[in-house]
Amino acid sequence: MKYLIVGLGNVGPDYENTRHNVGFMVLDAFAKASNIVFQDKRYGFVAETRLKNKSLVLLKPSTFMNLSGNAVRYWLQKEKIEDENLLVVVDDLALPFGTLRLKSKGSDAGHNGLKHIQQTIGTQQYARLRFGIGNDFARGAQVDYVLDEFSDEEKEVLPERLKTAVDIVRSFCLAGVDMTMNQYNNR
Repeated sequence: MKYLIVGLGNVGPDYENTRHNVGFMVLDAFAKASNIVFQDKRYGFVAETRLKNKSLVLLKPSTFMNLSGNAVRYWLQKEKIEDENLLVVVDDLALPFGTLRLKSKGSDAGHNGLKHIQQTIGTQQYARLRFGIGNDFARGAQVDYVLDEFSDEEKEVLPERLKTAVDIVRSFCLAGVDMTMNQYNNR
């Protein structure tokens, strides 16, 4: 069975360590733990690996956040992966920093990356791992907040939260979305 794991973010050094790029950070942590390397391919940076009898295609779209759907559609079709084997890792302002929530499907919740994916592949029936980045910003400062780096306090906790996110991705592929939600969503 084959899975497409997508981490949302924006390419380029200006965005590298920003809150909005936490999807890229989760995939980078996964790749590092799996001793695999991303290669620059069509619509994104791609790494492939196996977990037991599962094939995983990791994708960091190079299309910028608001056009992520183009990369997702291309790689789903190219690799012949079913929508239910798609997992999108995304930053979430509505969750406190470091909170991880796996959902089997749902709305875009105002996230432009998810909105474009949904429009492009024509369904909300795919899993998403929401990584809380908090919402500690003044009114009107949302864009600056998501495009800013994590605070020093957050950076101390970040490696452990990234490791847990990687564990959730692995569990999603090996145990399925329901068992993984039961195991991780309240931790």
